[in-house]
Amino acid sequence: MMKVKRLHALIALTVLNTGFALPANAGLLDDLIGSKNPLNTGASSTKTCTSTNCKGTFTKPFAEPFVYRRSPTEDRNPDAVGTRTDQKCLVDPVTGKNRCKPAAGTISLLPNGDFLYFNALEGTEDFEFSILVDFGQKAINDQTRVMRIPRDTNAATSWVRPIEVDAGANPNGYNITELIPGLSNKDTNSADGALFCADVAMLADGRILAVGGTSYYSEPGSNALGYGLTELEGLRNSRAYNPNTNRWTQMADMNFGRWYPSLVTLSDSKIFVASGVTKLLKPIYPQAPEQSGRNVVHTETFDPNANGGKGVWKVNGEAAQRTLPLFPRLHLLPNGHVLYNAGGQAFNPFGQSIDQPLWNIAATYNPGKDQWSDLAYAGFPLRFSQAGLESFTQILNVPTARNAAMTALTNTLMSAPVKSPQALMSLLGTLGTGNPEQMLQKAVGGGMRGSTFSVMLPLKPNAQGKYTDASFLTAGGVLPLVGLTSPGGYVAVASSRIDTVKTELAPNVKDAKIVGYESEVTGALNQTRWYGTGVLLPDDSVTVFNGGDRDGVAAPGVEFARQTTERFDPRTKKWEQMAVSNHPRTYHNTALLMPDGRVLVGGHAPISTLYLKNINLAQFGFAPNDGRDPSFEIYSPPYVFHPDRPELKGFKDAAAIDPATGKPMLHQYLKGQEVTIELGDKTNASQIDSITLVRHTVMTHLIDGDQRTVVIPKSMFTKANGKQISFRIPDQAAVVPQGAYMVFARSKDSAGNLLPSKSVSFMLKHGA
Repeated sequence: MMKVKRLHALIALTVLNTGFALPANAGLLDDLIGSKNPLNTGASSTKTCTSTNCKGTFTKPFAEPFVYRRSPTEDRNPDAVGTRTDQKCLVDPVTGKNRCKPAAGTISLLPNGDFLYFNALEGTEDFEFSILVDFGQKAINDQTRVMRIPRDTNAATSWVRPIEVDAGANPNGYNITELIPGLSNKDTNSADGALFCADVAMLADGRILAVGGTSYYSEPGSNALGYGLTELEGLRNSRAYNPNTNRWTQMADMNFGRWYPSLVTLSDSKIFVASGVTKLLKPIYPQAPEQSGRNVVHTETFDPNANGGKGVWKVNGEAAQRTLPLFPRLHLLPNGHVLYNAGGQAFNPFGQSIDQPLWNIAATYNPGKDQWSDLAYAGFPLRFSQAGLESFTQILNVPTARNAAMTALTNTLMSAPVKSPQALMSLLGTLGTGNPEQMLQKAVGGGMRGSTFSVMLPLKPNAQGKYTDASFLTAGGVLPLVGLTSPGGYVAVASSRIDTVKTELAPNVKDAKIVGYESEVTGALNQTRWYGTGVLLPDDSVTVFNGGDRDGVAAPGVEFARQTTERFDPRTKKWEQMAVSNHPRTYHNTALLMPDGRVLVGGHAPISTLYLKNINLAQFGFAPNDGRDPSFEIYSPPYVFHPDRPELKGFKDAAAIDPATGKPMLHQYLKGQEVTIELGDKTNASQIDSITLVRHTVMTHLIDGDQRTVVIPKSMFTKANGKQISFRIPDQAAVVPQGAYMVFARSKDSAGNLLPSKSVSFMLKHGA
């Protein structure tokens, strides 16, 4: 056994030496690769930060204190008793299998302030040979948990198991897509309804919708032996967690199985889903050969109120089809259209889909027309529509090719560049820049960005009080290798850019327009970073947590962790290194904004080392790979310690009382409604510079398609007097989709830095 471990270590070191040979030259290359037990988790356990150059602080890591047995009976037993332990896993004396605490591979901030999270890659601790042959038999449906971190700093954090611990999907098995009937071990596989790689979104009533997921099996595989070649199939399931009942319920199934899909809440509160793959390792579909070798191109829209509350999924029309990477970075724009920000997950550097070069093209989807339009090659200001080529990608999709080609021909002949030489020269001039180095950075760093965050920067009103433009920050990840028909390289980069989409509003989403696209290279990260989680803080800065120095999917277990947090200053557009986290967290790490303005950091569920088993090479300096990390730690940004931080008491009006419990309910307000907040004893209305509305985070795999911060400047306050401020919630449905929001009041310090208060939450509705 020792010889085997040494051999695995030797293989890992060989991979290291072959993937880390980029020179550290100055200039452009520097910008691309970088240079340089129940627990008390409140403020009382946080170190102070009193220096003028405060970098913030992290609490000590904390984790659920119990391990539970896993079985269909135990997973639905609300009275199940766990075993208290400081260890991550314990061996079940009955089954001989490891039973472990879940890691936060996916996490949501519930309306009541609790945190729902669920596991990733559960069962890897029991592999005997390799993830490629063991997973179809050893995988387990992922556990879910609710964590409660009280605002009372003297109270203890606690954990609650939902009644359906594994979310309850497919208890009688799942109808998999077999390549050849009878070739799989579908009768003996152990995980038919895993939440792993589902996407999540908050419904209008505060429930958390999980869409897709994983059925693990072996194909080919043996029912007698259980072993075979692992397959991960995307589920058609959708399910919803209700925080009021602590239960998961099964919603309507999608029409396509999806593994790694992306969700966005539309302005009418329906849910849009795109991408995902039905069969990850063998995407061959004899019944639909045109879909083989690619991700799901069909999009669907979910009406959660139809079918007696179970909802209905509708397949969108042909023009709504699009090839996209897994977990594409999607955002709802202020005019109701959906942006694909040319980012996603990809199995780099070898590629994952036959049409992946098209992923480099940013695009927008118009729900009113049920149609995608190509926007630009990401990172460049030249818009496809200026040359009549907004249907370019549709031409290369067989079902849409004919109509798209005719549309493109007509639009091109009618476009200004074709009709006017002067317009053509002006169009080509938009590609230039006064800074040759920036232009080179755009050329090298443009296109699809793999394994990076995409954060929507604060939405701010124009002179008429309307919200029209949206900007998006991406940094790190891996760059596209278009010449190799690959969506990305192996070694992470440090380059950073902001893409801005300008929209034009209309009485309905169908007639709204995209009128501009701009891209700007910003200061680079101080370290290269793959799979960093970006969090927009209530002071308008962006902080990135965790990740690694190279792609931990291409060669898992041989990456170095990035533990130094970095902060993006929106005024200087530069990144600054901040505090260092306690635990290394690479693949499946998570981070989200808490109601008190701190950041909850967790997760770390790496793939088994080099696709073998969990072999920990931490002694060589690599990130730990001995299973998942179930711990959390809390980051306090510098503003938490500022003596002049404003105080927000709450809303002026009293909360309604829940007739069932007799307890106050969360406040509920409508879009366009005037709201009054009350400030604390040491804060006056004259000190407040602005209010922000921050939607509760619901995220997985670096993404939250509904993430947004809406700024209401002082000039738009309807009243500011003494201890009260009144403001009107924006009346644009696409700016404030229904769901839970936090309200922060913000002042400025002597240097002009924003100081946010702690928040109060409310449910935002579009109608009574």
